Amino acid sequence: MTADTSARYREFKMPDVGEGLTEAEILKWYVQPGDTVVDGQVVCEVETAKAAVELPIPYDGVVHALRFDEGTTVDVGASIITVDVAPGTSSEAPAAAAPATEPEAPSEEPAEPKGRQPVLVGYGVSEASTKRRPRRGAAAVPEQGAATAAIQAEMNGVPAPAPAAAALSRPLAKPPVRKLAKDLGVDLATITPTGPDGIITREDVHAATATAPSPQAAPVAEPVQAPVAATPAVTGRETRIPVKGVRKATAAAMVGSAFTAPHVTEFVTVDVTRTMRLVEELKSDKDMAGVRVNPLLLVAKALLVAIKRHPDVNATWDEAAQEIVLKHYVNLGIAAATPRGLLVPNIKDAHDKTLPQLAQSLGELVSTAREGKTTPAAMQGGTVTITNVGVFGVDTGTPILNPGESAILAVGAIKLQPWVHKGKVKPRQVTTLALSFDHRLVDGELGSKVLADIAAILEQPRRLITWG
Repeated sequence: MTADTSARYREFKMPDVGEGLTEAEILKWYVQPGDTVVDGQVVCEVETAKAAVELPIPYDGVVHALRFDEGTTVDVGASIITVDVAPGTSSEAPAAAAPATEPEAPSEEPAEPKGRQPVLVGYGVSEASTKRRPRRGAAAVPEQGAATAAIQAEMNGVPAPAPAAAALSRPLAKPPVRKLAKDLGVDLATITPTGPDGIITREDVHAATATAPSPQAAPVAEPVQAPVAATPAVTGRETRIPVKGVRKATAAAMVGSAFTAPHVTEFVTVDVTRTMRLVEELKSDKDMAGVRVNPLLLVAKALLVAIKRHPDVNATWDEAAQEIVLKHYVNLGIAAATPRGLLVPNIKDAHDKTLPQLAQSLGELVSTAREGKTTPAAMQGGTVTITNVGVFGVDTGTPILNPGESAILAVGAIKLQPWVHKGKVKPRQVTTLALSFDHRLVDGELGSKVLADIAAILEQPRRLITWG
């Protein structure tokens, strides 16, 4: 490829969208060769070990080639799409692209300058990567070129070229950060960047959400089909199913958690008849209109009240520092079974939410997970988790802790059973709760008190008022 052709055709490489992950699977392409694309347009959806993520492209131009087919797992740093950023010029097109199932040939990459090493697998740091050919008749293009150059340089771990003053009119941010801002409804133009060379970081976006006013409700997006599961290989009397993406990460995390944190599980069976009555009353309460009311909502509220009464249960173990870190906030995880595997998104600052707010957050969390649209940010920072095995008709179980968390509560099926009530055997609504906790953080007394409080609240839900 000549220098002129190299400047014309830009390679978009698989970014590290999962904060340290090394690969991602291409779930769906939204563009095809010949399609026109603009800077910031989502061109594909990929699945990392954490979640499905949409990737925006940082170039304007016409799609020249897609390097990989849907369903292919691609290493971070591998070129996945080629864009002609100067369509209509007389430059020769690059040599025929390699088949979509093979990575780009190394010989097509520009030579790497001496003394500089890439910090991300597959990302080169050639001088050509920081230059962009201007479009004819568009004075603003050099601005976008400078922005793209700064982002590419930042991804390569090298200083960005000094941008012209006019180039600062467009906020600088990596594609994953732009996606995060889009998910959180944050306008990048309103953020003061703290990253090197004026690049907006994830922390800047999260900080903006803490001070920004609540955005207006966005229009409902068109439904997206759930990603197709890995194709099983049927050979004779066996079927082999590839394990990758979220399912692979979940398996690794559970093994690590089970053999790192010393688990203790305690059980209690409780009469929840009064709680079930309260659920029915809340369904007709005008203050709960528009939100879903179910037993899980009151179980979640009971757990939050128990944590408030016993805050030491809400902690994490810092192995490196050999410290117990007490959390003064509760990010409540809800285990959700999805076509892509088990996801555990969490409700941020659940301890501060009213019952209607908690109900709304639960509804949004579950629906987003079922649609396969849970973001990596939604699954980070959890402190405790609830897993509702009762929806499968199971009485209870011994749940494994979500890595980094102190406790997980399993809620069993609520069934009509004979129960001694006021000295007589009567049919009552009964369930079994199981609480697993990290015995490095939570001793038997503390764990027992937390579980007993949850059970007491569900037996007499008026305690939500007297204890809350």
